[in-house]
Amino acid sequence: MRIVLGVGGGIAAYKVASLLRRFTESGYDVTVVPTAAALQFVGEPTWAALSGKPVSTDVWTDVHEVPHVRIGQQADLVVVAPATADLLAKAAHGLADDLLTSTLLTARCPVVMAPAMHTEMWQHPATAANVATLRSRGVHVMDTASGRLTGADTGPGRLPEPEDIAAYCQQVLSAPADDALTGVHVVVTAGGTREPLDPVRYLGNRSSGKQGYAIADAAARRGAKVTLISTSTLPTPAGVDLVTVETALQLQEQVTAVRADVVVMAAAVADFRPAEAAGTKIKKTHDPADPDAAPTVRLVRNPDILAELVRQRGDCARPVLVGFAAETGDEHGDLLSYARAKLERKGCDLLVANQVGDGLTFGQDHTTVHLLRRGSPEVTTVGPATKAEVAAALWDAVIPLLHTS
Repeated sequence: MRIVLGVGGGIAAYKVASLLRRFTESGYDVTVVPTAAALQFVGEPTWAALSGKPVSTDVWTDVHEVPHVRIGQQADLVVVAPATADLLAKAAHGLADDLLTSTLLTARCPVVMAPAMHTEMWQHPATAANVATLRSRGVHVMDTASGRLTGADTGPGRLPEPEDIAAYCQQVLSAPADDALTGVHVVVTAGGTREPLDPVRYLGNRSSGKQGYAIADAAARRGAKVTLISTSTLPTPAGVDLVTVETALQLQEQVTAVRADVVVMAAAVADFRPAEAAGTKIKKTHDPADPDAAPTVRLVRNPDILAELVRQRGDCARPVLVGFAAETGDEHGDLLSYARAKLERKGCDLLVANQVGDGLTFGQDHTTVHLLRRGSPEVTTVGPATKAEVAAALWDAVIPLLHTS
């Protein structure tokens, strides 16, 4: 298996030496193609020693072998880390002014880009547009991590850890080649709903939507037609149709309007909403006689969207319905006991149960889930794993249900 490892000119280039080591220790044949700027951070001898191959940045070295075409043509995977704002822009616009950007134009294998840059650069509309363009073409652009950047800066834009990049690349390489979901229409919901109290405030939860987006991405890469109904602002995965919503009622309307073969209810739907949303901002009272005065908010139940989908399906085999159970457990029961009760109550085909809490699941890149199937006492545990790995395991469990329905 041949991997081309492109290295961009960012301070995070030093971390990529560890990624290279992971690839070579896994038995991959790795050719490192740095940019000239990358060599200002990590020198050519380091890349040559770790890869066991000569390193070049330009198209003139060994020109008789036409390296700017050959390297991309022979690769099974191209990985760019760190993918700087400059590299993302060049790739999106088809520029080819060095060996790495020329390789990106000639590669017909999967391409993974792991961005790293300052927060302002990552969030700039130009970068967001370039990322969207690349994803629309099937390039796997990872989300950045959030944390310490150069100097004292912190925020989104940090290079994902080498082990996470390696795991992501392995997921791309191991994606089924038989397009098991070709011709299947999948609906995935993602993110936490927001129920307005007034024009400023809302009732919500901590769900980031990362798991739902990973599920949508994995389905698209297996050939499915994917509709993602989301409250999140995460970048849309390549080949996925996005429908944005905010409230539980809006989500219900969109889900029930689409005819699908599979519905994955990964969104964290609020159980309750305010009975009435104020038309203007609710003011804090300043009554000296009652300094602790606060408004009373009356709540009403939101619809049970998954149960309604089960009811509408009746005795039909389609759509295959997948629910999620985010639980903390308490003195009355643990995660699995609550999950089994929910599976029985909802009547869906598959339930994904996970433990939530402070630092667990919501907003995280890793999680542990338990897959429960209707009518079976068996529980399949996945993790600790990346959310991409969880997504792959979920589709591995869903595909047999499609074949038997």
